[in-house]
Order: sequence, then structure tokens, then C-alpha cells
Amino acid sequence: MTYAENLWLFFTLLFGIIIVPGMDMVFVLANALTGGRSSGLSATAGIMAGGLLHTLYGALGVSVVLHLVPQLFDLLLVAGAAYIAWIGLTLLRSSITISSVESGRRLSHWASFRQGALTSVMNPKAYLFMLAIYPQFLKPQFGPVWSQAAVMALMIALTQLAVYGGLALAAGRGRDLIVGSPGATVAIGRAAGILLVVVAAFTLWQGWNAR
Repeated sequence: MTYAENLWLFFTLLFGIIIVPGMDMVFVLANALTGGRSSGLSATAGIMAGGLLHTLYGALGVSVVLHLVPQLFDLLLVAGAAYIAWIGLTLLRSSITISSVESGRRLSHWASFRQGALTSVMNPKAYLFMLAIYPQFLKPQFGPVWSQAAVMALMIALTQLAVYGGLALAAGRGRDLIVGSPGATVAIGRAAGILLVVVAAFTLWQGWNAR
């Protein structure tokens, strides 16, 4: 697998995760509905900032394993692929619907940013997920781990901006999509589940062959 193919596979997994309606998406929409597009974009920027910390954590974890206990890397690879596949199977079996998106009180742009960042940073599942993802795609043969992690961090931020920022710019329509069309959210969740299972199986196969 080439580096470009590796990045495309990472993007496929990344998009499948971000597009699933969840807490981050609802938070952005609630801010956009209350304070307008700029408030929704501020919330998006906060979530992106929190994502940078997750990226740092994932890259640091992989670097430590590679340098201190390289024998554990294979175990981390298998465990991570199994965890991603488990999330995918869970999405396939679930029926994701969101009954409402409450606008609540209006927050300042700084408050929207700060709350978005804190919500993202304090999500323990995000750290576990990043530690599961990174061993699948940070590969020594593609160069320094930190340069690869920087590219992946940029891809995460841009994908979050495209998905969440797009919903913030079209808040009314975005709300109708995830609240007024439960069938659409179920379909999105299950499609993402298929993507996760396929990507997990493929990365595990690639890692096994590489070893």
C-alpha cells in the first residue's frame, strides 16, 4: 500500500465516523440555531481544537509503543482493528435517531468555542478511539510518525470543518435532516457501520501482511 492509498483509507474511516449524527453534531446545530451561523462555526472551531489534543494523544501513544515496546505494536494493531470493527457492528445493529435539537440559551462566540473544546477534550471514548485508529495508519515505512500525524490532524480538522461547518451554515436544513428524517440518520449510521467494519478488516489484513 502506498502512502496516498493509506491516507485515502484513513479518510474513508474518518468521514464515516464524523458523518454519524451524534453529540458534536447536535452541539453545533444547537449553537447555530440559537446564535446564528457564526455561533455554529465557533462551536465547530472548538470541536476542532479538541480534536487536535486527541491527535497529539494518539500520535504520542504510537510513538511510545514503537520506541519503547515495539513488540506490543502488533497487539495494539489487532486490538485497534477489533475495536473499530466492534463500533461498526454496533452501528449496523442500531437505529440512530435524534428526537430534537434544543437551541437553549444563546452563548457568546467565545463560550461556544470553549464549550465545544471542553466537550471534545473531556470525552474519554475519543481518546480510546484515537489510540485504536492511529496504529492502523501511522506506519514507520512512510516516514517520521510526527509528520504523518500532522497530515492526519489536518485531515481530521478539515473534515470536521466541512461536515459540522456545513451544517452550521445551513442550520435549518441540517436540523431537518437529523431530526425530521429519522430514516436518513438510521441509513447514515448503518452505512458508516459498514465502512468501519470494512476498513478495520482491510487495515488488519494489510498490517498482518506487512509483518
